Amino acid sequence: MSAPYSTRMTAGSTIGRRRAAERAEQKYGVPVPVLMATVRKESGFKSNARPPRTKLLGFIPWKRVSSATGFSQALDGTWAQYQSETGGWAARRTSFADAVDFVGWYHSRTADTLGVARNDTYNLYLAYYLGWTAYKRGERGDAGVQRYARATEQMARDYAAQLRQCAP
Repeated sequence: MSAPYSTRMTAGSTIGRRRAAERAEQKYGVPVPVLMATVRKESGFKSNARPPRTKLLGFIPWKRVSSATGFSQALDGTWAQYQSETGGWAARRTSFADAVDFVGWYHSRTADTLGVARNDTYNLYLAYYLGWTAYKRGERGDAGVQRYARATEQMARDYAAQLRQCAP
């Protein structure tokens, strides 16, 4: 059976991505399905994903709404914090292995500082999307953000079921 991550990836990249996710799981204790669902929701597994540009005068492409980039859609400041804390100065947001490690680090920090279980996809995603400060204040976003979190939670369940059917 093919791996659950994306139908657009080649077999070699699927295996490499699975191994990278498994390394992040071992390092941070966040299950592979949670990591993969977060990356899928954030970037659709596109290495060069960026937020859309705003429009000047309604039609001229202008600035982007945030500095989010790559598989994890990590913001500049959060990525710099990750690099500083992990020593991963050469890490790139466009590298799947680096990005999934970042997601594991972020979810692990969320678990440690906010008390969210490492397998609670819904709340891990809310904290990922909103940021630690907003989540800690009790903000849970609007209905759209909650819908994203529920969809991410369902993706993680689907990935977990698919992984159980795959050979290790």
